[in-house]
Amino acid sequence: MNEKEQTSYYVHESSFIDENVKIGKGTFIWHFSHLQSGSKIGSNCTIGQNVNIGNNVKIGNNVKIQNNVSVYEGVELEDYVFCGPSMVFTNITHPRSEFPQRGSEHYLKTIVKRSASLGANATIVCGNTIGKYSLIGAGTVVTKSVPDFAIVIGNPSRIIGWIDKKGSELTFNDKGISNCGGYIKDEEKVSEL
Repeated sequence: MNEKEQTSYYVHESSFIDENVKIGKGTFIWHFSHLQSGSKIGSNCTIGQNVNIGNNVKIGNNVKIQNNVSVYEGVELEDYVFCGPSMVFTNITHPRSEFPQRGSEHYLKTIVKRSASLGANATIVCGNTIGKYSLIGAGTVVTKSVPDFAIVIGNPSRIIGWIDKKGSELTFNDKGISNCGGYIKDEEKVSEL
């Protein structure tokens, strides 16, 4: 990193940034965090206290990661994702300490789409996609992919409703058109009109 790049974002002195990390302008990295080699952090992100960003992780712009979150290799966060305090990502389905599975060839890909919000203490089992603008409730255990605009809670997770871009709950008429007119529901899928 050159001096100009270093002044375009903030890193608290207690945090550690490995070699070959890219950090976008206006990003803040708070106390005791670690960004590992090959990770790419977008612009205007907030990385909270005690956050670990694994090797080769890609994080979009305007992402907010609250305290005590580890984003492991194999996870990708698109723009505007919110990760609540102490929520958990995984990257291997059958971990064994005796038989370690190290390296990207072992990690299942997890993608969190644009503007999804993951509540405090939620767990995202690897190999799933979290749909855009979805809302994952606090403490939820996500074991399968979540559709766009879904509200998901429980262990294992289940869809309990639908939400718009700004966070208002959606209801639908008998033709599947939303109360606000901007969304349509077709079985277990919601999309914008």
